[in-house]
Amino acid sequence: MKRRNKLALVAGIGAMALSLAACSSGGTSTTTAASNAPATSAATSATCNVGIAMPTRSLERWINDGEGLQKLLQADGCTVDLQYADNKTDQQISQIQNMVANGANFLVIAAIDGTTLGPVLDTAATAGAKVIAYDRLILGTPNVDYYATFDNYGVGKLQGQYIVDTLGLADGKGPFNLEPFAGSPDDNNAGYFFAGAWDILSPYVDSGKLVVPSGKNPKTDADWKAIGIQGWLSATAQSEMDNRLASFYAGGKKVDVVLSPNDSLAQGISQSLQLAGYTAADFPLLTGQDGDKASVKNILDGVQSMTVWKDTRLLGQRVEMMIKSIMAGQTPEVNDTKTYNNGVKVVPSYLITPEVVTKDTVKSKLIDSGFLKASDVGL
Repeated sequence: MKRRNKLALVAGIGAMALSLAACSSGGTSTTTAASNAPATSAATSATCNVGIAMPTRSLERWINDGEGLQKLLQADGCTVDLQYADNKTDQQISQIQNMVANGANFLVIAAIDGTTLGPVLDTAATAGAKVIAYDRLILGTPNVDYYATFDNYGVGKLQGQYIVDTLGLADGKGPFNLEPFAGSPDDNNAGYFFAGAWDILSPYVDSGKLVVPSGKNPKTDADWKAIGIQGWLSATAQSEMDNRLASFYAGGKKVDVVLSPNDSLAQGISQSLQLAGYTAADFPLLTGQDGDKASVKNILDGVQSMTVWKDTRLLGQRVEMMIKSIMAGQTPEVNDTKTYNNGVKVVPSYLITPEVVTKDTVKSKLIDSGFLKASDVGL
């Protein structure tokens, strides 16, 4: 497969209703209404009642995403119900049900499992709620109006190209020992990440310039779930790397490069490698994604090579703009109307371009932009 449109994604439809209060139960919840909003605000609490359903507080990025979007919408005069579901699908469904019952006329959902939300979104559509899929596409339902995300296939391409360029594979260098990892099998985005990277790397695997001693190299993009790490858990990735090192790297054989789709997995993999005796002086090339503080520290310490930075502030701003447009009776701006099909419909989408960050660009990209504080990463 050569492009992301060979992976099936998610759906969208819905109508808008005007409503007021918001409140919810279960999981971690923050429900607030902005007071004394200026009269010129694009939305008011009487017409803008937003439920934000985030998957978990266990990953730094989802905390930043949820709280950042909440602040933007509060400043616009919206009532906001922010919920985290502890990576439990049933809990997220219950939270969304409560948001709808309490009058949410907008739902912003980062799905835990994009295949499970059809029935609750049927209820949301009947109630007139507009649904925006946030960074993770929702599968198999027509009741999603818009999708705001990053170029997830592009994320993988950046990781794969970084490996090619850093190792000099295009110049004929090699062979190098590679261990590939993929993200959570229930996260549709994980397939895009892997496809983007594998479309770049698989020719070098086929030619023998990249060798996978563990044999855990999917034959096609579509087989990525075979090496997926459920729940994106660092501890599971660490355990998997421990097993590969113990089973396939005896007698002084070394890992040269690890394809990790995000920072959470990279942190577990890095820990495994360090416990196995790898140091910054001989550390394998290790990819990541998200710009997590812990991984940025690892990059500065030489025990992770890069991260693909997705400035989630831009994603929050895009969702805010979508909601403002709908409130004004306008059609939100999108830049992709072909790619994201869940088998029911193509969801109108807005894709934001990600960036590579390395040790040399941590300050210029992450610190100087205000995404992180220097003190967050020991600078």
